[in-house]
Amino acid sequence: MISTAGALVVPIVRSAGSYRSPRADEAPGTVQTPTGPLTPLDRDFVKRVRLAGLWEIPAGRMALAKGGSTEVRTAGQHLVDGHTELDRATLDTAQTLGLDVPGEPSVQQKAWLKQLDDAQGAEFDRLFANILRNAHGQVFAVVAQVRASTQNSTVRDLATMANSTVLDHMTVLEDTRLVRFGELSGPPAGTSSPTAGPVPAPGGTQR
Repeated sequence: MISTAGALVVPIVRSAGSYRSPRADEAPGTVQTPTGPLTPLDRDFVKRVRLAGLWEIPAGRMALAKGGSTEVRTAGQHLVDGHTELDRATLDTAQTLGLDVPGEPSVQQKAWLKQLDDAQGAEFDRLFANILRNAHGQVFAVVAQVRASTQNSTVRDLATMANSTVLDHMTVLEDTRLVRFGELSGPPAGTSSPTAGPVPAPGGTQR
């Protein structure tokens, strides 16, 4: 069974936004913004969506270059297109709310990219489908929670867009017919403070 990974350690890009509450990123609770209350879950969500694009766009490009089937290459194109658009919206959201967002993938995400980069042929296709499908399944639960609960209209708009993007990507990854559903992780525990991510190796072992 694929399990969940630990907290992300990433560099931060400081966003010079139109709104900036004193120590907004560091505030332990909800802060007020011009577009509504901003909760810790809202702030974490924006950063998670940014992180998704930082490693899933390169993963999609690998699938376009190395994918062994039309379905894998199609999934790669959806990842590149969807996360490129979503990343622009995420940066706009961060600027509007004055949030700091990551500037590069986490250490763990870089390891997943290296694993994909090292794989070839059928192994690449299998790892790509399962790593990325597991990642999207993890974040999908968080997107749904934020979309249902946020009182911030800027975050709500981003969550609506992310919901459509993630669902599309889950579908095209499943269309590869390589996803091992019995080995996917369930929703991250404690989604009120989500830090979980996928562990990539199908079959329950890490490489």
